[in-house]
Amino acid sequence: MELPLVVGVDGSGPSMDAVDWSVDEAARHGLELRIVYAFLWSRYEAMALGGDLGRPADQALAENIVGAAAERAQRRNPEVKLTTSLVPQEASYALLDESRHAWGVVTGSRGRGELKGALLGSVGLSVAAHSHGPVIVVRGDKAGLAGSHERILLAAGDAAADSAALRFAFREAEARRCTLDVVRAWRCPTHESPGAQEPEREHEEQAEQFLASILEESVVHHPDVRVNPVTVEGPAHKVLVHRSAAADLLVVGARRRHGHFGLQLSRVSHALLHQAQCPVAVVPDAA
Repeated sequence: MELPLVVGVDGSGPSMDAVDWSVDEAARHGLELRIVYAFLWSRYEAMALGGDLGRPADQALAENIVGAAAERAQRRNPEVKLTTSLVPQEASYALLDESRHAWGVVTGSRGRGELKGALLGSVGLSVAAHSHGPVIVVRGDKAGLAGSHERILLAAGDAAADSAALRFAFREAEARRCTLDVVRAWRCPTHESPGAQEPEREHEEQAEQFLASILEESVVHHPDVRVNPVTVEGPAHKVLVHRSAAADLLVVGARRRHGHFGLQLSRVSHALLHQAQCPVAVVPDAA
């Protein structure tokens, strides 16, 4: 049986965007959607305001938020099976626990209260950095959220041909029946003359060969996916942020730390989570 897709909600606008995106994703892959609210947040917000919500009010607030999210999901697609859960735990810990038994975890780009002014809320960043499975941070413009670009963007870092991110990207492109752009950014080292054509061409060819090597097997296994290998000169985060404006989803891999809990998020991943113009999927390598 397929694991559920989990979406974390907190009543904010971005979390409701995450619900909409999750409903569409669950329908696309035939998944059950699990809506989770960690309701310790409301107590801390009450303390900051000098009040005390107490348990009854706290519970009612949690039920209202989850109920509203569930109603929104049902209106968007009544055929998607829904479950809800109220978790008396900090949001990041709750979603990390959920990630152990989930197809993926979805969060909004910001949370409520003081997190609202941030480019990416601390919960979303923490979950993306430590999750046991894929995490999708829903952000970007309406076109990207609606999937109208019909393009998936994969950041081709120094990953193996069988990486989880690569498999995830192909699976998404296949389910959406859209084009998969696999982008490899390259740069000519500063000690080499930028005006010399041969060194630049050499680095470009290396990038092209890298893409060919990692895509060879996946292209055979997914013959219906339209794959567009792209090599671009420039800093990877700038290249990917720019191209994310024409994508419905940006997929990036994450490496596990050896001997430590969690993942190793690169500078590129951090930049994409804060600046990408479409939803970002952070996919950890297999344990």
